[in-house]
Amino acid sequence: MYYLSDDLIFPPVYKADYDGILAVGGDLSPERLQLAYKSGIFPWFEEDDPIIWWSPNPRMVLFLDELIVSKSMRNILNRNTFTVTFNQNFRDVISNCQKIKRDGQNGTWITNAMTEAYCKLHEMGIAKSVEVWQNEELVGGLYGIDMGHVFCGESMFSTVSNASKVAFIALVNHLKDNHYKLLDCQVHNPHLESLGCREIDREEFVKILSK
Repeated sequence: MYYLSDDLIFPPVYKADYDGILAVGGDLSPERLQLAYKSGIFPWFEEDDPIIWWSPNPRMVLFLDELIVSKSMRNILNRNTFTVTFNQNFRDVISNCQKIKRDGQNGTWITNAMTEAYCKLHEMGIAKSVEVWQNEELVGGLYGIDMGHVFCGESMFSTVSNASKVAFIALVNHLKDNHYKLLDCQVHNPHLESLGCREIDREEFVKILSK
């Protein structure tokens, strides 16, 4: 296990353990977070735990042309039930992601310190959000880190059915229109797989990041 000092440095990602844990400690300063994401690393820990830095292998990603939109989802989009905005309510989006209850989780990994750190990155134009509205109420959304050619998704939420999918699809279309390479989804889950995401080798992911 690599323990971070005050120096702004991470060990090489290939030194991560089998589960993807690379290092412990450090801080959530904008400089360290930017270095982490540029290196294929992200923080993931619970309240009262030390900061844990991850670089899993394989990595779950979406190559944008591989997005899967089901027929039922297309019908929902065509109804124009939802309105989508970008970067209008970042704090509300991350706060909802923090509060939402998820199957198999007793608490949240989005700590108060994490919320403030990412809101600071948003003020710097690095962290971005997608908001989904229904009848002028925020009912879904997502946020992540914008690397300019790769978008690193962090979390999404929905208070009504399909709202988070609407946010995801809107983000992918935006990234395609602006010639991004891929959407980073970090680790596998069946929901992401149903949308077209797949796992690639960490080395391939880091090479795409470095370009």
